[in-house]
Amino acid sequence: MLIIGVQPSYSLSTTRRFQFNIEWKDVKRLCHKKPLLTVNGKYPGPTIAVREGDKVEIRVTNLAIRNTTIHWHEIKQLRTGWADGPAYITQCPIKRGQSYTYKFSVSGQRGTLLWHAHYAWQRASVYGAFIIYPRFPYPFSTPIHAQISIIFGEWWNRDVDAVENEMMMYGSGPNSSDAYTINGLPGPLYPCSNNDTFIQTVESGKTYLLRIINAALNDELFFAVANHTLTVVEIDAVYTKPFTTTAIMIAPGQTTNVLLTAHHPSCSGFFVMSARPYLTTVFPFNNSTTIGFLKYKGSSPTNNSLNSFPNPNNISLYNLPQMEDTTFATTFSNNLRSLASPQYPCNVPKTIDKRVITTIGLNLQDCPPRQTCKGYNGKRFFASMNNQSFVRPFMSLLETYYRNLPKKSYSYGFPERPPNVFNYTGVDPLTENMNTEFGTKLLAVPYGTKLEIVFQDTSFLNVENHPIHVHGHNFFIVGKGFGNYDLAKDPKNYNLINPPERNTVAVPIGGWAAIRLIADNPGVWFIHCHLEMHTSWGLATGLVVKNGSSPSQCLLPPPIDLPPC
Repeated sequence: MLIIGVQPSYSLSTTRRFQFNIEWKDVKRLCHKKPLLTVNGKYPGPTIAVREGDKVEIRVTNLAIRNTTIHWHEIKQLRTGWADGPAYITQCPIKRGQSYTYKFSVSGQRGTLLWHAHYAWQRASVYGAFIIYPRFPYPFSTPIHAQISIIFGEWWNRDVDAVENEMMMYGSGPNSSDAYTINGLPGPLYPCSNNDTFIQTVESGKTYLLRIINAALNDELFFAVANHTLTVVEIDAVYTKPFTTTAIMIAPGQTTNVLLTAHHPSCSGFFVMSARPYLTTVFPFNNSTTIGFLKYKGSSPTNNSLNSFPNPNNISLYNLPQMEDTTFATTFSNNLRSLASPQYPCNVPKTIDKRVITTIGLNLQDCPPRQTCKGYNGKRFFASMNNQSFVRPFMSLLETYYRNLPKKSYSYGFPERPPNVFNYTGVDPLTENMNTEFGTKLLAVPYGTKLEIVFQDTSFLNVENHPIHVHGHNFFIVGKGFGNYDLAKDPKNYNLINPPERNTVAVPIGGWAAIRLIADNPGVWFIHCHLEMHTSWGLATGLVVKNGSSPSQCLLPPPIDLPPC
């Protein structure tokens, strides 16, 4: 999507209304045609564009035969947790023939976010951009000629529900996707895909704002544009200190805004835009590359026809890191800093009321009697936080909490320290293992708690980069590193001046990340890995933020059309 000449607006807020119809659409990619779950028949789905301060109402009508929910990632949902979207956390699913109107405000937020289905693996095709235009001018002086949304996704030739169901039935790793996509298009490196290639025309001498979104299900991605540099100015809808880079690393659920100046002559022709996975897993994965093209206006030929762009066999992927380039991923992450200006301050908590340290990782579970297990060594794969593999209830946690119903579906008491202390990143990945426990223990804190959470990777099965998403709150990444977190030493090196502010943190492979937030949004909030297979395996928990002392610090009542269970 190309938007020309959009400027920040000083207008007062208004209510913007949208209609989402969840429906099947026959879509063909890679020579395979299949019914695809979509919003309004579009793949990717429609862009939601609002202005900072607006009220938003999105009526979702389910015309498909499968239950669904939609998550507005990461709208903070201040006191409106009923509109957050994760199934059985803040609502029960929207059933076939039902409608539900998500109502919320976008106060105090501006930039690029995304929306996506939050039921099973429907995010594979049900996703789109969520753009909040700012009230005040951008905090950078470069004039922007146009804005371009770039959304990464994954395409399966198979039905993704069948892929997930088979994985959970046998405890095996999932079949990997068949292609990565840019705005739903795989590009000419895949079979039958020359005509399914994203091509963006640019003018020499103009600067463009690229709104980059990773909606892929199971992969962090590198992205680069050949012979061009990118200036990072925003992450997860928060302005950053600008810095220039040849490429970016972006995890599922993350967004990155960059400035790109078309500095080559008008006759320069085509330049490759490319994305490939950042590899940190031993599980089967899609090791392919998706490409599109920047086409300079005035170059020959003048059309975007099948034969107008370079031969895919002769394409060089300049600037794109290799799949296992952890050094680049680390350097890029270390360069991210909050803007920390008077207008956009960095309000990181300097002190904390509570520190939670949780392991995040994979588990190899003994195969139950009389079952077939196809994981490593005849066992089953699971994932856990502090050795609890999260079990979703059959009733909305938020509704159970709000109505003070008997706690049959959950309990408090999520462990605030690893239940077993060991060399988290030093154990043999295959010979040492810990069977997980299954449960729905949640972490509960009073309103206003200054909370620090340390996410510690483990080397069971393999060390891995985990993108952890916290619903309902932004947070500050005050520290990270490789190896085991050292409580006596590592906090001394925290950045409490201008740490990056995000809603999804990519915990380093074989390492740890420490985040801080102020728990000032009452409700029940999902915390989970944004690699969908890890969430299915149980790498998740919930955060309960209790009501405060004043009405403005309390969760609002549920809407009358909240879907029943």
